[in-house]
Amino acid sequence: MREILGRRRRNRSALLSAALTCAEQWRWPVVPGAGVQPRPFRDRFGDRGEERERGGERRRPARACVCPRGDCPVPGAHPYDPPLLAATTDPRMVHWWWTQRPDAPIVAATGGAVAAVSLPAAAGARVLDYFDALRVRTGPVVATPRRHVLLVRPYSFDELGDLLAQQDWVPTSLRYHGPAGYVVLPPSRTGSGGVRWERPPAADPASPGGAPWLPGVADLLGALVAASVATPDGSRLAY
Repeated sequence: MREILGRRRRNRSALLSAALTCAEQWRWPVVPGAGVQPRPFRDRFGDRGEERERGGERRRPARACVCPRGDCPVPGAHPYDPPLLAATTDPRMVHWWWTQRPDAPIVAATGGAVAAVSLPAAAGARVLDYFDALRVRTGPVVATPRRHVLLVRPYSFDELGDLLAQQDWVPTSLRYHGPAGYVVLPPSRTGSGGVRWERPPAADPASPGGAPWLPGVADLLGALVAASVATPDGSRLAY
């Protein structure tokens, strides 16, 4: 028990430190994510509409999202209260938020200082090997239980639309986190599991504040589309 409590305190301290780094040093606006709560024992087995495995019923995760949706597709991994519009770089506000909710996931608002493109985890691992073989530099990459999220410089919808128009076909498994979007950052824990750096941020020498170096979306999109075509995951939102 003492070891579990110590690990929990360390994780809470790491969350606050990471949130302050994002806001104060990198100037990425952040807000606490919805988070999760224990699911009542009687609700851990669905009585209808639940997936079943061979030999019996599939058990629901023991922790559920705190938002009102009982079937939240991304438990804990989205803004709720406060909303995304409250995202800030003010270290005083960030410190207060994570003091009040020390286990809250770190949600970074995209579009102003950072953006992202995400794809299924298997496709993400394959495309990173491809970039390495070609010596194409990538920026920070976040790994969630189901997806890889490549952080890039902010892009506009017009820019993204022009780039996608050049592709023969764009799969639904490739998703875009631009203006008015968000990503969940390490070391958050969500209802689906932990969030970690697959490739940690590296400082940009041109940035006076030490913000991470970020590639342009145009430098990566073609390969990301190709990798996602080979690994579709349907249209259901997942994290």
